[in-house]
Amino acid sequence: MVRWAVFSCVLVPVVLLWYGTSASGAAGTALGLAAVTAACRFLLRRSELGARLGAERGTAARGGGRHTRSTTPVD
Repeated sequence: MVRWAVFSCVLVPVVLLWYGTSASGAAGTALGLAAVTAACRFLLRRSELGARLGAERGTAARGGGRHTRSTTPVD
């Protein structure tokens, strides 16, 4: 998945340059995409580590789980 993100970080500025965007605009876009990619990668690794630690302890990872029972009555 990260390879596709890196590919996009390179491809998008090239396409922008091809269609006449300024070099500084394309560079800014590349930096923005790289920052978003880095943040997503960090969060993904953190989530995987939390799930792995929860599995090793025999407990579910904190937060974000799917709830199967409703605690709110439905009218």
